[in-house]
Amino acid sequence: MSNKLILVLIDGLAWHVAQHAMGYLHALCEAKQASVKPIQSALPSISRPLYECVLTGATPVESGILHNQVVRLSNQESIFHLARQANLSTAAAAYNWISELYNRAPYQATRDRFTHDESLAIQHGIFYHDDGYPDSHLYLDADYLCQHYQPDFLFVHPMNVDDAGHRGGGDSAVYRNAARLSDMHLSSHIPQWLAQGYQIIVTADHGMNNDLSHGGNLAHEREVPLFLIGDCFNHEHLMRCPIQQTQIRDLCALVLGIPTTNSDILSVLLK
Repeated sequence: MSNKLILVLIDGLAWHVAQHAMGYLHALCEAKQASVKPIQSALPSISRPLYECVLTGATPVESGILHNQVVRLSNQESIFHLARQANLSTAAAAYNWISELYNRAPYQATRDRFTHDESLAIQHGIFYHDDGYPDSHLYLDADYLCQHYQPDFLFVHPMNVDDAGHRGGGDSAVYRNAARLSDMHLSSHIPQWLAQGYQIIVTADHGMNNDLSHGGNLAHEREVPLFLIGDCFNHEHLMRCPIQQTQIRDLCALVLGIPTTNSDILSVLLK
């Protein structure tokens, strides 16, 4: 069975904050319309390597994307590539590093900020290059892509939580309030996405430590949430399924109806 899917990656959202700050997402869980569990990021717990990990299933050591200054196309098979091979349409409202990994590198804003090219892995994209780009605008970018292109797979990547963590640290009011604001934005968009027939996965790349950074092995840097939202998911099974960050790509593929080597392991999560 195939479904349309939106994958939301909230950059820098640690599990210790997601546990209490994401009131709307937890309300969906209480209503049995969603489920949530903590998962552990790969190492190093740095953004670009973990974008690659989430979207391809390869750890940074395997992919060679070991830090944020590695500017080249991925040499792995991403969920965008799997979707295109299955004749599904793709889109992303995301930071420019996503464009560099899966479309064209290096990113050129005048060429790549607005992307509409059927030959690319990400066919329709609205990419930003300022860490302070408002999440409110980013979610509107995602809605624009939904309304105009109806992609089978849409990747949505807000940055403000991570930006707040780098300013205040992982145990700061500015960081926690950025997470609460992100949850509020999601409460304005998820009902609409569900009405449009999308299943939704919300996760993060990494967390945040109290030194205004991340990259190492602390629990606050590595533990991130995984929310599954929609009627295709078998929510009661999520806590019992030992899913890893490296399996998110294959979970996305399974929702989209694309078989992978991990389909049997992850099938317990779908009805």
